[in-house]
Amino acid sequence: MNIDFSKYANQLVNWFVTSGPKVLVVLVLTYIGIRLSHVASSRLFAFIVRRKATDDEYKKRADTLSATVSYLIGATIVAVAVLTILPEFGIEIGPVLAAAGVVGVAIGFGAQHLVQDVISGFFILLDDQIRVGDVVQIADKGGLVERISLRVVVLRDLAGNVHYVRNGQIGVVTNMTKEYSRYVFDIGVAYREDVDEVITVVRQVDAELRSDPAFASDILEPIEILGLDQFGASSVIIKARTKTKPIKQWSVGREFNRRLKKRFDEKNIEIPFPHVTLYMGQDKAGQAPALKVAMEGNASARSPRGD
Repeated sequence: MNIDFSKYANQLVNWFVTSGPKVLVVLVLTYIGIRLSHVASSRLFAFIVRRKATDDEYKKRADTLSATVSYLIGATIVAVAVLTILPEFGIEIGPVLAAAGVVGVAIGFGAQHLVQDVISGFFILLDDQIRVGDVVQIADKGGLVERISLRVVVLRDLAGNVHYVRNGQIGVVTNMTKEYSRYVFDIGVAYREDVDEVITVVRQVDAELRSDPAFASDILEPIEILGLDQFGASSVIIKARTKTKPIKQWSVGREFNRRLKKRFDEKNIEIPFPHVTLYMGQDKAGQAPALKVAMEGNASARSPRGD
């Protein structure tokens, strides 16, 4: 069987002459459109953020929406480009659209989790539940939100582990850094201590921390003393809380605890620690087994008489 290569070569050359430029133009315009969509989305939301430069929460939401809008516009441009190019390869759009509709229904039944993820992601963005830069607890995973899409939320925890959480798995969202944050203190002191004195010391430490330039801008309000919260096994618990900028509560809380410990040591205020009581037990005759105790040190230190 003889194959007329010249015929196919002529057809290929003819296609490049007639349809090739159109396909090339569509591809170039698609690339430019995607690039422009990224730039326009970024600049639009950057302009909005500049108008509210002091609102960090608004900036986080703008960054999140910018990435999502840019992705959706890019996907739309690619879909339109594909539909425009197909006729140049001799493929009719009508049957393709009809088949795509049937296939889409079939995929919808087979990819229910994907549909659920997309719908859930849409409402998460619409309700402004999570933004890039938030610290959240979702689906038993917690961490800093690095990326949000209509399908997944990407978290990075304190240890650096990255968690990919499908939006369809998100039932409850615990956002620890939305608008502001709080750090709750459970301050335990010995029963012998004067509670009012302890509260005074706590307020003094808070005032010093708020006057420190390194932390002044992160603390939004003076510490709130909620009062004597409970009587513990070996201590009384005084509960307090402080209000900070988002994500700053942990650094402020750790520094406050450090300073409070040092001040308690200076004031000789006891912070209880667990005590252990040894009970050797008794038999039915009321006799207890012997307890052998070895003491280290010089003899004079063990006995006032030195024996």
